[in-house]
Amino acid sequence: MDRKVLIVEDEPLIADDLEFHLNDMGINNIEVALQYSEALDKLSNNSFDLALLDVNLSGDKDGIQLANTINTSHQVPFIFVTSYYDNGTLSRAKRTNPYGYILKPFDKKEIQINVEMAFHKIGLNKTAKPEKFFIKDKDGMVPISPEDICYVEAFDNYAKVFTTDHSYIISHTLKSIEAKLVPFGFERVHKSYLINLSHITRISDGYVFFGETNLPIGRAYKNVFMSKLNVL
Repeated sequence: MDRKVLIVEDEPLIADDLEFHLNDMGINNIEVALQYSEALDKLSNNSFDLALLDVNLSGDKDGIQLANTINTSHQVPFIFVTSYYDNGTLSRAKRTNPYGYILKPFDKKEIQINVEMAFHKIGLNKTAKPEKFFIKDKDGMVPISPEDICYVEAFDNYAKVFTTDHSYIISHTLKSIEAKLVPFGFERVHKSYLINLSHITRISDGYVFFGETNLPIGRAYKNVFMSKLNVL
């Protein structure tokens, strides 16, 4: 498998060292970003299987803030690479759910173990898909297959799930629902909408259509969304 990895590291020599070790593992499809804005640009225009993020990026925003953005808009698994391991930094980092944590100065073995474990976890997440989800309804718990969900709309700390013939309001944020549905072919197209790609009937003029229903495509999500489409 030709896995694609993004390295976000503001020190070119360290970025080169990481790339060298990944090449040694047989990973050759690698992009490097030296700063936060460059990383966002690459994430918006490419599809990555894994990212290695330096925590202490130069500039106004650090690697943990980048991780939060990745979780919200790009859904790429990531490993932190850092020399900062104080309790405060570690606490902030853990809340982003990284797939690993490499401490500088690192060695080849540490990188290999973290990267291989990350890909193992990614593989488990892809295969451990429940056949149905259960949603609370006035009559109890209703089973719903992911393929029956057309889209999900955010309402503050709640969300409304729209199926082909019904809708349900559930007490979860769109972000938490997104983490569960992305493996089933769902994609975020707007801060308020998560859609099932298999139910799209048309895309036109900045909107995605589900029959007569149209939902806006947010500017921040457009490039990633379009990259997921198989266009002839």
